[in-house]
Amino acid sequence: MIVLAAGQGTRMRSATPKPLHEVGGRAMVLRVLDAAAEVRPDRIVVVVGHGAETLVATVGDAMGSTIEFAEQTEQLGTGDAVRAALDTIARTGSVRGDIVVLPGDAPLLRGESVEAFVAAHRLHGAAATVVTARLADPSGYGRIVRGADDGVVAVVEHRDATDEQRRIDEVNTSMYCFDAALLADALGRIEPDNAQGEWYLTDVVGVLHTDGHRVRAHLLDDAAEAAGVNDRAQLAAAEQVIRRRINDRWLRDGVTMIDPASTFIDSTVRIGRDVVLHPGVVLRGAASIGDDCVIGPHAVVAGATVGSGSVIGASAVLESGVTLEAGSRVTPLQRCAAEDDGDRQ
Repeated sequence: MIVLAAGQGTRMRSATPKPLHEVGGRAMVLRVLDAAAEVRPDRIVVVVGHGAETLVATVGDAMGSTIEFAEQTEQLGTGDAVRAALDTIARTGSVRGDIVVLPGDAPLLRGESVEAFVAAHRLHGAAATVVTARLADPSGYGRIVRGADDGVVAVVEHRDATDEQRRIDEVNTSMYCFDAALLADALGRIEPDNAQGEWYLTDVVGVLHTDGHRVRAHLLDDAAEAAGVNDRAQLAAAEQVIRRRINDRWLRDGVTMIDPASTFIDSTVRIGRDVVLHPGVVLRGAASIGDDCVIGPHAVVAGATVGSGSVIGASAVLESGVTLEAGSRVTPLQRCAAEDDGDRQ
């Protein structure tokens, strides 16, 4: 498994590496790694480049020693990035079996979708499987060019596409599954003959097709999972989707939300049964809410532990050092932090 996280992300206009921007309280690249882990790959290699030191530290702290890293010293395209990952794999093992490639800026990807396209790739014995989506507005995405047998002939980047190709609504999601040996061979034969002067991983598709290998397309059931994040507007859009998923999960698990649209819960939060969340509630970080609590309206609990049966009004319970015992009462507009025991009843 290879996750590409080396890009600078200039459109984010941020000192923070793009893959480390958070969606639902978790860095985008960590969400991709969460999805990747559901396939239980033998190895996961994250390709880093811009902000490599910060990225390695963050991913290592969150995911442990199960993650390996390859550095792309110059950002020379996705093909070059995958080549760097394969070199890392080859140093301590053999490049064989299936290689899954995922982008590090696709936080909406679900683990079951990764499982589905890997299973389809293996079922059909394809040399490569390209994960695709159909979009009403495919601008900016690489287009999928199919042949007479419905296989994929080529993936053409938007900037390199003809007017006819730009009318194609099936796009590349930058998610793939390759036969490892064929991938390694094809990467050695592609050239940076494009508008960007980069080695495109998508050119591997054309090489495999020319060699007579079968390249399949796997269409995502939910095109939203393909959404990459390149700027703050796309980050906000992804945040909305993740928030809905998180809230739906807790609603199904027995949490009452008076107004889900105004309730914000990080994916790292834990909530007990029969909890009532009023409008404007924000639960962040490692916050833990016990059974039968009533929170809000307009309350913030960030990293604190709230004992069962507690009631928190329009207040801020901040920092992981705060623990409210069962049955606590926090009055409106009261602030509780680690350095201040507060006025609890």
